[in-house]
Amino acid sequence: MLDSGTESVSDSGAPRGAHGGRKFNHAPVLCSEAIHFLAIRRGGTYVDATLGLGGHSSAIAAALGREGRLIAFDKDPVALEMARQRLAAPEGRQDDWPEVVLHHASYAELAERVAPSSADGVLADLGVSSMQLDDASRGFSFQADGRLDMRMNPESELTAEQVVNQFGESDLADLIYEFGEERRSRRIARAIVRARPIRTTAHLAQVVSAAARPIIHAKGKGKGIHPATLTFQAIRIFVNRELEDLDALLLAAPKVVKPGGRLVVISFHSLEDRRVKDAVRDGHRDGVWLPLSKKPVIATPEEMQENPRARSAKLRAAERVAAAAGRRNK
Repeated sequence: MLDSGTESVSDSGAPRGAHGGRKFNHAPVLCSEAIHFLAIRRGGTYVDATLGLGGHSSAIAAALGREGRLIAFDKDPVALEMARQRLAAPEGRQDDWPEVVLHHASYAELAERVAPSSADGVLADLGVSSMQLDDASRGFSFQADGRLDMRMNPESELTAEQVVNQFGESDLADLIYEFGEERRSRRIARAIVRARPIRTTAHLAQVVSAAARPIIHAKGKGKGIHPATLTFQAIRIFVNRELEDLDALLLAAPKVVKPGGRLVVISFHSLEDRRVKDAVRDGHRDGVWLPLSKKPVIATPEEMQENPRARSAKLRAAERVAAAAGRRNK
């Protein structure tokens, strides 16, 4: 899709009807909060590490102006193409729209593709996108039957089907426990091995459901989550190297964000949030980051009602400490 892995978006490169021919109904999670904490400077350089359908990026671009630069990453070439159309300069803004550069790559490559101390802000909205979840052919969800795949980048080699059908029982149990925090991992892994071959999301969900009862929220209140939820999460995280990539992003962020710049990360489960929390805490101790809130920011009740995905979202933000201040704090 993107031959060189990099694409620059401009008026001339936008397909006719990019804004009028396609409707973008995607509502990015915690968008106003993310824009607030990024404290966007007109003419600055900002990185959207998880472009998706471009919801956050379009809000950033609108605030940058013609002197600004937006750099965005995504593993998914389908999402990149849709976001490219969304990020073309809208009618009436052609002379006041930033340069937009898209990378078909993981945000783990942040340090390789963004110059040191050049970014005024980095935003990462972690996890799987609603577009990927809603497409049964991608195999991310058990809500609709599809082939087991779960690759954010369809060009990657490892699929969920390979993990489910080729991994040993012990390795499968460890994977489900580590990346899904699923206490019933050994029972589930045993059931998966006995049911092989498993080719579809519906079959996998059926096997897991038979091996594990639904999880009920604390004190028995609320609706229990589907018994296959944590197993699907674990396999997806493993297939896409999500935690390894997040670690690489958090390591690179202090190198590419200039003093006074911001890091904003939206996470959706404890494995992600714990890493972000620890990175900001350790960076504060070392004079690298200044946390911008004591507790993670969560969605309002209104947003949770309108967008169920927002219910588990947690936003953490930090400001890059000036080099001199960092040396004094060490």
